[in-house]
Amino acid sequence: MHFPIDAVRARFPALSRSHNGRPCVYFDAPGGTQICRDAIGRMVGHLESGTANAHGDFPTSRETDAISDEAHAAMADLLGGAPHEIAFGPNMTSLTLAVSRALARDWRAGDEIVLTRLDHDANVAPWLLAAEDRGVAVRWLDFDPATGRWTVDALAALLGPRTRLVALGAASNALGTLNPIAEAVRTVRAGSDALVFVDAVQSVPHIVTDVAALGCDFLVCSPYKFFGPHQGVLWMRGTLADQVRAYKVRPADDAGAHRFETGTPSFEGQAATLGTVEYLEWLGRTVDPHANSRRARLVVAMDAIGSYERDLGERLLVGLASVSGLKLWGPQTMDGRVPTFSFSLASHAPADIERTLGDRGIFAWAGHFYAVEVIERLGLAPAGLLRVGLCHYNTAEEVDRLIAELQAVAG
Repeated sequence: MHFPIDAVRARFPALSRSHNGRPCVYFDAPGGTQICRDAIGRMVGHLESGTANAHGDFPTSRETDAISDEAHAAMADLLGGAPHEIAFGPNMTSLTLAVSRALARDWRAGDEIVLTRLDHDANVAPWLLAAEDRGVAVRWLDFDPATGRWTVDALAALLGPRTRLVALGAASNALGTLNPIAEAVRTVRAGSDALVFVDAVQSVPHIVTDVAALGCDFLVCSPYKFFGPHQGVLWMRGTLADQVRAYKVRPADDAGAHRFETGTPSFEGQAATLGTVEYLEWLGRTVDPHANSRRARLVVAMDAIGSYERDLGERLLVGLASVSGLKLWGPQTMDGRVPTFSFSLASHAPADIERTLGDRGIFAWAGHFYAVEVIERLGLAPAGLLRVGLCHYNTAEEVDRLIAELQAVAG
């Protein structure tokens, strides 16, 4: 399959930027991707034509309602759910905090929740705070520092009759590990009555997401991690509507996941998210003109993205192995991972490498990336790691340029 990389890059205005006379290379995708032109156009179009608050009986308000409905439907198609199961928020962290408050209302002292040491703190701290408030015990699913993976068997051993929630990350934002979520959910169903909350922020940009196949109860993601605006998105299983009581103002919608949209949302952000999904739909249609629905085109797009990124990732792994003194943490191959790679370089602080690369026009991250438990478990606090994240607008030439710079740094 031919991947249309030139056409893809043409839809990202930021890719034309230079720094110190060199084209910029964006390897900071795990922290936030560049936004596609389609999303920018939708946002600007909504604002320029006249925005309004929702549910008014005049043109700009009706148009705002329409674009909001379209955005909910588009995100439902991307995740494999239904529009009433989608809620927008300012970011994934805020939505997770809201859900944690809602679920904890029904927890009792002596109940238990399961968290993992592989997750971003946005899928850890909200649950720790709720557990503290309600007198709930926290059980930890550990990972193997040598492989960057946890096991379903270890999860099964933590479940019991009083397990109320299991919070899992679909992919590690620090190590790139792609976790066996569907298998884990089946294990939770067999061993407890717990609800399953999935942080899919790092997986949605790279693989097909199908909430029905995963079998979870909640899933959150961040459009700014998949080429869109600063927004958060929550999917909540529709059958939970009668049992989840959100903290909200009284006039706010109580239908489905919309109960978590209390307050006036960013309609321009929703418009841009719609544009992001339309971009992915364009990519799917370009790769396979015969795909006959938006969901089908989105699946084609994500499959194509995954295949292209796998090739880039394999090229990067070969290059990293050639850098003297470099240690890659987490999965050592592209099997069971997304293209996020974190490493240490002997005698070089991660922050110093980040600065050096940045001066040379290559943008990466250093530190803990809010993966507090990961860095502590690896014994790498406080300096953390150097993280490079690929996505589908990167090129093989950019990978080679990174490797050459790392080799120069390593000496």
